[in-house]
Amino acid sequence: MATKYLNPYTDFGFKKLFGEEASKDLLVDFLNQLLPPQHQVAELSFKNPEKMPGTAKERKAIFDIYCKNVNGEQFIVEMQKAKVKFFKDRSLFYSTFPIKNQAQKGGWSFKLLPVYMIAILDFVYDEQEEAAKFRRDVCLKDQDGDIFYDKLHFKFLQMPLFNKQADELATHFDKWLYFLKNLENFDHIPAILNEPIFQKGFEIAELAHLRPKQFDDYQKSLLDYWEVKNVMDTSFEEGVVKGKEEGLAEGIAKGKEEGLAEGIAKGKEEGLLEGVTKGKEEGLMASKYAVAKTMLADGEPLEKIIRYTQLSAEQIAALNGTRK
Repeated sequence: MATKYLNPYTDFGFKKLFGEEASKDLLVDFLNQLLPPQHQVAELSFKNPEKMPGTAKERKAIFDIYCKNVNGEQFIVEMQKAKVKFFKDRSLFYSTFPIKNQAQKGGWSFKLLPVYMIAILDFVYDEQEEAAKFRRDVCLKDQDGDIFYDKLHFKFLQMPLFNKQADELATHFDKWLYFLKNLENFDHIPAILNEPIFQKGFEIAELAHLRPKQFDDYQKSLLDYWEVKNVMDTSFEEGVVKGKEEGLAEGIAKGKEEGLAEGIAKGKEEGLLEGVTKGKEEGLMASKYAVAKTMLADGEPLEKIIRYTQLSAEQIAALNGTRK
């Protein structure tokens, strides 16, 4: 069965839902489920990330949505689609940009506006399973647990840890999480989400409403999502992450620099696929096989795998042996 709605974990899908003028009311409604009463958003505007320091690639990595409400309070809303090393350090570093941007020339008193770093994570960053929390609200506190500084907040949502079903949704926030986690798998609007704000979300997310250029951009973003997911699912098990930490030496970087030759294969005992090692000329085909393999492991339907990878049914069946 063909997918009806976009995947919100892709860069394209997340920005389509939350990063456009036409969908600002969705972002406002979502943010207000996370923010305290004194910081509720009435209206917001987006700040162009191109004004941020660093290279274009670095700017893309820093955040997905940077916004400010009518009172001047600033927010970073970030979607992470792969686990990264030193995630907490990274989050703290990125939160310094909206702080530094408040600096004024001349006689400035150093009074700052509140900044929120809100990260919607498609991975679990907590290494201790027994201590893993779906939601973490973090601010600066003293040794007695009293709030020391109330203008810098971090809110982390580890989406893999949210497992409520439709009949378990107790709050509007629960509904948002259920919507985001399951959007791509819905084929209709479930009764629990049949209210105006989610109806608009479903309308925006419907693939049939995308223009041809938008659909092409989404397909590229989706392929990138599956590629990253495939790499990261095996990286932490087979040591590719260590290769990345060491400057992508002898691993992914070397594989890319030499045409995806031997680096990635050596970074994993099982390999992503023999085709990846054939170099840049066959890199795209190898990526499609890797995506298909991951989608098969995730139980995705054959029709969906064919549409996303453009592989034939015979090529996909050859990966699994039993799936036709």
